[in-house]
Amino acid sequence: MQEMIQTVAIAALPVILAITLHEAAHGYAARYFGDPTAWQEGRITANPLKHIDPVGTILVPIIILLLSTGGILFGWAKPVPVNFGRLRHPKQDMLWVAAAGPAANLAMLLFWATLMKLAVTLPTNFFSVPMARMAEIGILVNLALMVLNLFPLPPLDGGRIAVSLLPPQAAWRFAQLERFGFPILLLLLFTGILGKLLMPVMSAVMGMIFFLFQFSA
Repeated sequence: MQEMIQTVAIAALPVILAITLHEAAHGYAARYFGDPTAWQEGRITANPLKHIDPVGTILVPIIILLLSTGGILFGWAKPVPVNFGRLRHPKQDMLWVAAAGPAANLAMLLFWATLMKLAVTLPTNFFSVPMARMAEIGILVNLALMVLNLFPLPPLDGGRIAVSLLPPQAAWRFAQLERFGFPILLLLLFTGILGKLLMPVMSAVMGMIFFLFQFSA
C-alpha cells in the first residue's frame, strides 16, 4: 500500500502537467490563429484545475500506471473549446492548432529527459531517486500522449491534422469518422491493436532520446 501511495505521489505532477499543458497549448494556438474562445473561457492557463477531468486526468492514468505491463497510457482532460470557423484560415490553421498539443508533450518530454540526465549524475540519495523516477514517468507519459494523439483518427490531433492536409472532399468524408472516433479508439486500445501500431513509433522516438541524452540502455 505504501509503495502504491509513493507511485501515485511521484506520478501526479508529470501526468497532470502532460495532459493539462497539452490542452492549454491547443487554446493558445487557437487564439494565435484567430479563435479567442478558449481564452475567453479561461482555458489558456497552466492551472491544472481549469483542465482536469477527475476521471480522465487522474483516475484512469493512475490505474493504468499501477497496473501497467507495458501498454499505452490513456487519459484525457476537459477538451479546450475551439471554434474552427473563427480561425483566419480554418482548414490550414486547424493543422497548427491540432499539432500544438503534441508539440507541448514533446517539449515536456525533453524537459523530463534533461531532468533525468541531471538525476542520474547526482549521488544516490533520498532526493535523486524519486526525482529520477518522476522524470522517468514524465518521459513515458509525454511520449505516450504525443504518439497517441498523433494517431490519424478524428477527434485525435492526428485526425485533425489529416483533415487539414486532405483535399476538401476527402477531408469532409474523413471528418465524418469523428462521431465514431472514441468507440473505435477504445476498441483498438482494449484489443491491443493500438499498442501494436504505436509501440514501434514510441520505440523509435525513445531510441532518439537515448541517443541525444546519452542514456545507457
